[in-house]
This record gives sequence, C-alpha cells and structure tokens, in this order.
Amino acid sequence: MAVVLVLVLLVVGSIAFHLLSPWWWTPIASNWSYIDNTIVITFWITGFVFTAVVLFIAYCILRFRHRAGNQAAYQPENKRLEWWLAGGTAIGVAAMLAPGLVVWKQFVTVPADASVVEVVGQQWQWSFRLPGADGRLGRADTRNITPENPLGLDKNDLAGMDDVIVQGGELHIPVGKPVKLLLRSIDVIHDFYVPQFRGKMDMIPGTVTYYWFTPMRTGTFEVLCSELCGVGHPQMRGTVVVETETAYQAWLQQQQTFSQSLASAEKSAAK
Repeated sequence: MAVVLVLVLLVVGSIAFHLLSPWWWTPIASNWSYIDNTIVITFWITGFVFTAVVLFIAYCILRFRHRAGNQAAYQPENKRLEWWLAGGTAIGVAAMLAPGLVVWKQFVTVPADASVVEVVGQQWQWSFRLPGADGRLGRADTRNITPENPLGLDKNDLAGMDDVIVQGGELHIPVGKPVKLLLRSIDVIHDFYVPQFRGKMDMIPGTVTYYWFTPMRTGTFEVLCSELCGVGHPQMRGTVVVETETAYQAWLQQQQTFSQSLASAEKSAAK
C-alpha cells in the first residue's frame, strides 16, 4: 500500500506542479506562438501517458499483490494486447511529431519580403552584418579573416563594400517586418537564441544555417548562446533592439560600412 500511495502522490504532485507553479515561457515577442502550441500539445500527450502508466502500475501493485494461496497466471504472449500497445504508441508519436513538422516547414519557408541579417558567432561574442544601399550582402569566407576584416568579407566583391558591420554591439531591427537570419560560425558550434522570439538554430562552422521571424513588439531583448561553446559560453550574450522603422533607419545611418571599417583600420595602421 505504501508503494501505491507513493505512485499516486507522484502523479498528483506532478500535475499540481505543472498547473500551479509559476514556471512558464517568457512573454512571446514574435510570430512563433506555433512553437508554444506545439510544446503544449507535447505536454498534454506525454502528461496523459505518464499519468496513465503510473496509475496503471499502482493498480497492478494493488490488484495483484501477494495473497496466500494465490498463484500467478503466466501468459507468454497476447497478440491483441501487442497490437493495441503498438497502435496506441504509433498514434501518440504521430500526434507529437505532426504539429512539429508543420511548424518546421513554416520555420524555414522565408517570406519573399523578409529583410536579411547575418549573425556571426565566435568565441565569445556576437557580430552582425546587414545589407548596404544595394540591398545585398557580399561574399564572406572564414579564410579571409584578418584583424582588420574580422568577419572574413571578400574585398574583391563590390556588393560587400557597403555592408553594415556591427561587431560585438546591438542588433536593431524594425518591428512588424519579417527578418531572415543567416547564421555563420567562425570557430565552434554556437546557437543563436532570443527566448522571447522562440526561434533558435545551431551555427555550424563551414556552413550557413537560417531561420526567420517577425518581431511583434518593440523592446530590448537578450541574445543567448544555446550551445556549449567553451569556457566563455555563459558570457556569450548580446542584445537585439526592436524599434519603429524611423528609429531603425536613424540607427542604421550611424553604423559603419565594411569599406569605412577598412579605411579606419588602414589609417590606424599607418600611424
């Protein structure tokens, strides 16, 4: 009876903790409420299975407990029961996977009118690159990295000379407009994550990953690295500022382009 009581209290306590405790996500600030909904569906399914299995174990312990003179019945197989268990498991797994697949398709299907921002991760800071007046990002390669060219832009690509470089500073984006993030790592695996935006993606050295989102409210949000990337991982933080279009354009005009940063580096080297 003590074991049965412990199992029942485990179920009741788990449900009460989920419903009454203050834990929950941070308030969402983008269009990805679909991700929250998918997690809620997963909680409902796994919570139901957890409750059913633990209560069933408690029932079996109570119902089939040892009694003097009773003999256990051995049944080596039960095909009907096996089909029910396999079918129920398949339905449960499909119910958890299907919403995620739908959301994933939306997650990587970028709207045609999305602006582009490149995020560069390196131990242990974030840098950003935005298109210049031509609306295009120039080519970049890790092999091009030098002290005066920390993001590895191709100096022979004219499309990149007007790219806006924000190294180790704040990223500003306009509210209500979709943004495609191009994610690139210079050294190890990083993961660009803003909790209020929900979206996140690993940054793999040697490739470019991406996702998109639409910021829905103005504010200042902290960027975290969600992949263990070395001893400075906890300090790898940044800032995203979501603001009005007017404020965004004013900020953009104050930022330095790649050609300007090269000129500044050459001037400093000549002194």
